[in-house]
Amino acid sequence: MAMTTDTYPNAVSWIRVMRPLAWGGAGLLLLAPWVAMRFTHDVAWTVGDFIVFGAMLLTACVAFEMAMRMARVPSYLLASLVAIGAAFLLLWANLAVGIVDEPGHPANLLFLGVLAVGAIGGGLVRLQARGMSRVMAAMAIVQGGAGGIAIRMDTQESPAFVLAFTGLCVVAWCVSALLFRKASKATPTG
Repeated sequence: MAMTTDTYPNAVSWIRVMRPLAWGGAGLLLLAPWVAMRFTHDVAWTVGDFIVFGAMLLTACVAFEMAMRMARVPSYLLASLVAIGAAFLLLWANLAVGIVDEPGHPANLLFLGVLAVGAIGGGLVRLQARGMSRVMAAMAIVQGGAGGIAIRMDTQESPAFVLAFTGLCVVAWCVSALLFRKASKATPTG
């Protein structure tokens, strides 16, 4: 049962606005490097880069569609958006430049484990709000652990970026967990 006009009168109008923004925004993001390549040699994407980025954007948009269908209350949708955004940022940073050194650094595999926890956990709890709250909390813990191990494995002298990026993701997972928890306690009236 998705958000309905009986439960949340503005839900349908928000959905009508959010859906084209999500898909249109994904299209613009995919188009941005192509346009940039016309003006600078600093951006040099291959066909493979566009395919990978397109697959990431498609996955994020499909996840957004699933969240809209699962959402019974606005806090569930907001929790989902925070989680999708954090997961996208984590994967993009890891693949594009590497969170630790270069993308091929072995420590970067640790951060993919965070996403695996989310994907497997989300499936196990069937995307139900209470379970997703726990999955997001687990992701925050795994993210912190991955960041700590990565800092020890890092060959660079300054761990500031890894620490800051890890902190940003931990905050995002915690915010999402709290919003999912709120969603699990909310009972729509109608």
